[in-house]
Amino acid sequence: MRVLATALILLLASLLFVAGCGEEEKGESPSENTSETIASSGPTVATETTASAPDDTATVALIPSGGGERVEVEVEIADDIFEVTRGLMYRTELAEDQGMLFAFSDEQQRSFWMKNTFIPLSIAYIDSEGRIVDIQKMEPVSNRQNVPDAELPRYVSAEPAMYALEVNQGFYEERGIEVGDTAEIPDR
Repeated sequence: MRVLATALILLLASLLFVAGCGEEEKGESPSENTSETIASSGPTVATETTASAPDDTATVALIPSGGGERVEVEVEIADDIFEVTRGLMYRTELAEDQGMLFAFSDEQQRSFWMKNTFIPLSIAYIDSEGRIVDIQKMEPVSNRQNVPDAELPRYVSAEPAMYALEVNQGFYEERGIEVGDTAEIPDR
């Protein structure tokens, strides 16, 4: 009887594992049906061979609501599960007016982390209307190899967002971009 119970538990665990893997293979975010999506350095472990940039690039224009100067950012667009999960992992530099735009298919609360991300970043969460709803500074994690995923800081959006724009830390402050300003997102 004990052998049968153990076999059933192993079978059930295997089925749950396979079902979880199937979602990622279909291109869905592992947490797409929850209120949290972890991106940037994503929930999966990547290797240094995945550090190349996404093929999609565009320009995002940031427009201050107070009438300041329009700011343009050349962005790599991360819009599939692989690109979103990889984010800016393993990069050692990011040009001054460049960044990465994470484009999701729906608007919800977003959560990013800095696993295997070596550059200090700032992130702007942007809603479906192009309004910046939150800006946060994100710090690289020291001793990256030994920090368990559960202990990594999460940078959670203050409001639901459809986009996230990562740039070098301080970029938004230096250019006067604030919460409430507008981002012109390129068509995908």
